[in-house]
Amino acid sequence: MSEVKIKFTYEDYLQLPEDKRYEIIEGELYMVPSPNCSHQTISQKLFLALHDHITSRGLGTVFYAPLDVVPSEENVIQPDLIFISRERSYIITDKNICGMPDLVVEILSPGTAYRDKGIKRKLYAKYDVKEYWIVDPDQRMVEVLALEGGEFLSAGVYTEKTPLKSPILTELGVDLSKVF
Repeated sequence: MSEVKIKFTYEDYLQLPEDKRYEIIEGELYMVPSPNCSHQTISQKLFLALHDHITSRGLGTVFYAPLDVVPSEENVIQPDLIFISRERSYIITDKNICGMPDLVVEILSPGTAYRDKGIKRKLYAKYDVKEYWIVDPDQRMVEVLALEGGEFLSAGVYTEKTPLKSPILTELGVDLSKVF
């Protein structure tokens, strides 16, 4: 007997219990574990650095999880942080982000690292996210990936000794010693 795989959609997602966080990636349903305190502290500090830089220059909007990003009917994700440029603000709706952000940040945790480095990386490339940051709290580093030719290439690996630089936010410099 062959295995029948159920494919979930955004409509199915909206019917899930609200007491848990979920994502759908290519029709597969994933429960997202609650982040720990270290994760949330890093998220908060990166959000504030991005928010201050972006809003002071009128570049766009920064959001933090949980917020649904819906690039297609079979993909609903909640990146830790997202930046949407002013030029692409039309994807922001009252209900969700209907399309992919310009910049996505994922903070690794034991329960999500495999997905963040693998299937989500592929998904973000597929939907043309310009820049993807993978934050590794254990290694106290951030890898910045830039989309080139439909795939992500490393634009730099940053630690507490080197300010983080962004290919799309060219004036940004984040002192990671204040983040970790």
